[in-house]
Amino acid sequence: MADPTPIEIEEENTCSYNKPDDPCAIILFGATGDLATRKILPSLYFLLCSDRMPSPSIIIGASRSELTDEEFRQRIKEVFLETETDMQCWDDFSSRLFYRKADPGDIGSFTNLAGFIKDRENEFGTGGNRLFHLSVPPAAYEDIAESLAHVGLAEESGNWSRLVVEKPFGYDLASSKKLSNALMQGFDEHQIYRIDHYLAKETVQNMLMFRFANAIFEPLWNRNYIESVHITAAESLGVEHRAGFYDHTGVLRDMFQNHMMQLLSIMAMEPPSIYEADRIRDEKTKVYRSLRPFPTDDLDHHLILGQYAAGMIEGESVPSYVKEPNVAPDSSTPTFAAMKVYIDNWRWQGVPFFITSGKRMSEKRTDIQVRFKEVPHSMFRNILGEHITANKLTLSIHPEEEVRLTFQAKSAGPGMCLRNVTMNFDYAEGGTFRLSAYEKVLLDVLMGDHTLFWRQDSVDLCWEFLTPVLMECDCPEGAERLHLYKAGTDGPKAVHRLHDNP
Repeated sequence: MADPTPIEIEEENTCSYNKPDDPCAIILFGATGDLATRKILPSLYFLLCSDRMPSPSIIIGASRSELTDEEFRQRIKEVFLETETDMQCWDDFSSRLFYRKADPGDIGSFTNLAGFIKDRENEFGTGGNRLFHLSVPPAAYEDIAESLAHVGLAEESGNWSRLVVEKPFGYDLASSKKLSNALMQGFDEHQIYRIDHYLAKETVQNMLMFRFANAIFEPLWNRNYIESVHITAAESLGVEHRAGFYDHTGVLRDMFQNHMMQLLSIMAMEPPSIYEADRIRDEKTKVYRSLRPFPTDDLDHHLILGQYAAGMIEGESVPSYVKEPNVAPDSSTPTFAAMKVYIDNWRWQGVPFFITSGKRMSEKRTDIQVRFKEVPHSMFRNILGEHITANKLTLSIHPEEEVRLTFQAKSAGPGMCLRNVTMNFDYAEGGTFRLSAYEKVLLDVLMGDHTLFWRQDSVDLCWEFLTPVLMECDCPEGAERLHLYKAGTDGPKAVHRLHDNP
């Protein structure tokens, strides 16, 4: 066998793949719902097939439906077959899969569930470690958490008990704090994992590596060299099957309070002293504390809200938002938002961050553009003019997963002409084993790693930052701020206001 090349040795020494050591029971609430059957259970299945599930481990589905273990297994098997899942690990997976009815309003059903969990733990030897995943509507979070605490399932005594909560974390600051208080009646902060699956995407995780493992970019990562930062998450889809939920939520609560704020903090945070969950989350919290409050007396130059009208997507006509099923015909819910925010600290003072997200836009695209300042003096002004196109760094999350750096170079030939040149790194070219976002976050919960999860102080700070805007938008007069834009376009034309005013 040939000796490994130096590059192979370097990759081997700088890369580690983790597997949870602790046996455990995974209890999935809302187990018959779409999120559980389409995302969570397939992710657990893939972790098992790739030898990343703890051993021994069991999975107990729980919901209001009356099902036997075998009926539940058959239902999940049909979903797997429908999605053309490789079934090579099915027998092993199904032997770990159980089901019990649990109604958040019926404490007796939780008492029965607790007894069933303990029986299976004794049978399989999982040691009393428990992961509770709430794949249920947010209205049920408090009842389930309180019921788990009431029947003693939240207690830790030589074992661990972890609670996974899906977004949204409340509807506003008051409801967020109420939810937090309810969760902490039985669970401590270290037991709670607030999922934001955006953070588990490969390119999002790589932003920390990109910034803090390379010496060539971080010295430029400040107000002296960066003109502006643009964070965009555009979708071509409408509200689809989420209309009932979305019409009471809107784009600010659905995207900005969580995903967009997380991307902002990763781009703007200071380097922690060590790669450790709470050190990283401390630095993110500092960013949220430094956000400049919205000037409510000049909101039109800092926030643009929109709602999609009828238009064309990929050559097909699509209805307006208010014509979507389960949407109120007079709804003033925004489906688009663009905001300009500032971070009042030494590194970022005066640098605008433009954050944009919307539905029914021209394409599905998520990326971050860092636009550097122009050169301070053009020595080529006599032949090229005063302005030379500034450098641009693009961190693309979707559809491509890549990093692109655009700079100026001379065009070939006798004249002095400039052209844009792009250096590109494509994630598809590096590494063979990859986890989906849900596979990654579930693996981290099993390992007790909080790095990719929200902490309550950050949740509260983001709600606090958005509260003045939400108060303006949620009142009847808020409809006046809503700009219509045709589906299949890049949002309202009024967005130019954000760039016209410093």
